[in-house]
Amino acid sequence: MENDNQEETREPAGKAGPEKDKDGVLIRPPRKSLLSNLWSSFLAGVVVVAPIAITVALVYWFLTGPMAEVDTFVKRVIPENDSSFNAIFRATPFFGVLVAFAAIVLLGAFAKNFVGRAFIRTGEEILDAVPIVRNLYRFFKNVFETALQQSARSFKEVALVEYPRPGAWALSFVIGESRAEIAYRLRDEGEEMTAVFVPTVPNPTSGFLLYVPRSTLRPLSMTVEDAAKLIFSIGLVVPEFVDPDEAVKRLEEIVKAAAPERKPVFRLSMRGRRHGRDKSSRNESA
Repeated sequence: MENDNQEETREPAGKAGPEKDKDGVLIRPPRKSLLSNLWSSFLAGVVVVAPIAITVALVYWFLTGPMAEVDTFVKRVIPENDSSFNAIFRATPFFGVLVAFAAIVLLGAFAKNFVGRAFIRTGEEILDAVPIVRNLYRFFKNVFETALQQSARSFKEVALVEYPRPGAWALSFVIGESRAEIAYRLRDEGEEMTAVFVPTVPNPTSGFLLYVPRSTLRPLSMTVEDAAKLIFSIGLVVPEFVDPDEAVKRLEEIVKAAAPERKPVFRLSMRGRRHGRDKSSRNESA
C-alpha cells in the first residue's frame, strides 16, 4: 500500500498545471492559457509591425510635408513661361527639390573659395549688428557645425568609464585626447587625459563631457551604432558578443576531440588568449 501511495501522481493531460514526479521534480512546465498565447503573439506582431509603420509614416510625412513645401516654394520662385522645360518642371513631382539641392551644392562650392568666404564674412558681420538675430545665427551655426563635423572629430570608440562614483560604470564615447588649454592645465596629472562624452538615457543628445586618464577607460569592441542602440533601448538591446576565452576553450576542445592522442601544438594562457601565444608555448613549439 505504501508503495502504491508513493507512485508518481500526475495531473490529467487536459489541465494546465505543471506535471511533477513523486520527488516533486518538474516533468512538464505549466501550459500557457489561450489568452497568454494570444498576448504573446500580439507583442511579437507589434515588434514586427511597429518599426515598419513608424518608418512609413515618417517617410510619408517628410515627403508630403517639408519636401512638398520646398517643391512648391521653388516652383513659385521660378517664373512661368511657355517653354517645354518649364512645363516638365512644373508637372514633375519634387523636381523643385532637385533644383533646391543643386542650388545648395553650388552655394557650398562657392562658399569654399576665397570670394565666397569673403561674402560670408561680410554677411556674418551684418548679422552680428542685429542683437537677437546675431544670437540665433550663432546658435544654429554651432549646432550644424557640430552635427556635420568631419569624421576625424567624431566619436572614435566606445568605452566604460567609472562614473559617477567608484564602482559604478557608465557607457561613454571617446572623443580624443585633451588639447589646448585643457591639456595644459591637466599636464600635472602624470598621464594623458582623454575627453569622453557620457550620454544620458534614453536621450543621448544630452550628457556630460569628462576628461579622464586614458588608463581608467575600459575600451569595448562594440561600434558607436551598437552603443547608441543600447542607450536608446535603456539597455534592452544588447549587441552580440563572443567571449574570446570561451571561443579559445571551445577550439581546444574541438582539437582535442579530433586528435585525442596528439599533443596540442599550442597552449593559450589567459595572457596568451588576449595577446597571442605566451612565451612558454613558443618555447614548447620551438
